[in-house]
Amino acid sequence: MTSRIAILATSLALALPAATAAQNGVPAMSESERTDSLISAYPEDWGAAQAPFGPGERLTYKVKVGIFGAGTATMQVEALDSVRENPTYRAVMEIDGGILGLNVHDIYTTWFDQQTLQSWRYIRDINEVTYHSYRHYEFYPDEGIWAREDNDESGPLGSSLPLDDTAFIYFIRQMPLEVGKTYTLKRYFKEDGNPVVIQVLRRETRKVEGVEYNTLVIKPLIQTDGMFSEGGEAELHFTDDERRHLVYMKTDIPNFPGALTLHLQKIEEGIPLHPTSRAEALQGRAERAEAIAAQQGR
Repeated sequence: MTSRIAILATSLALALPAATAAQNGVPAMSESERTDSLISAYPEDWGAAQAPFGPGERLTYKVKVGIFGAGTATMQVEALDSVRENPTYRAVMEIDGGILGLNVHDIYTTWFDQQTLQSWRYIRDINEVTYHSYRHYEFYPDEGIWAREDNDESGPLGSSLPLDDTAFIYFIRQMPLEVGKTYTLKRYFKEDGNPVVIQVLRRETRKVEGVEYNTLVIKPLIQTDGMFSEGGEAELHFTDDERRHLVYMKTDIPNFPGALTLHLQKIEEGIPLHPTSRAEALQGRAERAEAIAAQQGR
């Protein structure tokens, strides 16, 4: 990414069941009803990679720049899709807001493989005060090239299993992530972005919007300028459980006395495709529901 206030999303969003109901004036589904609806809509798939995420997952964040509230962001696995007959997840992050009268609406979308988690397509749509940029990348591993559809530019892939910036966040979520370990990966789609270094710094209790989470703190380093570049001091806080939800993110902003931070406000659970991952997800939800019920009964 070339903008540190740029987060990912798509202009082709498909409404989730609960959101659609709310828009039509129908009472929103309960969490259990929503889960049952997703299970019905998305059958298990033994061919999918074991991963804690799946279609229907939507995370909503409060965005701050320094001490200032700057808007909201979402990160979601909005649908299953395909690229050149390769089955994919279509995943999105989006930020919408601004600060001191300077508006930002930045959208990034990634299409990554349901089996290998590699990227097949990546669209970046940045709309900031004095900067606008649209880039549409297609990845062709068999030919060893990436190609931009918006300007006919192309270049060699940095990996036969390429990942873009956004797909990397989902890829990290299914890694083992042992505290104290550093993982070095040659997976970025541009050669000059490799290697990508993932440092698992520590465990930490992070209070976000009044809710405490046990988290794993990750420091990603991509050898390009952008949100996860060296010197950007980015940190990602994932829940230390089977979900690996991103609950907090911090990265420095050039020439500004403060950081860009994302603070989790709301979780809408998705449904993993792989049967083992789905069973783990459902068991985790049941255990958390029991714990909450026990606390309320005290």
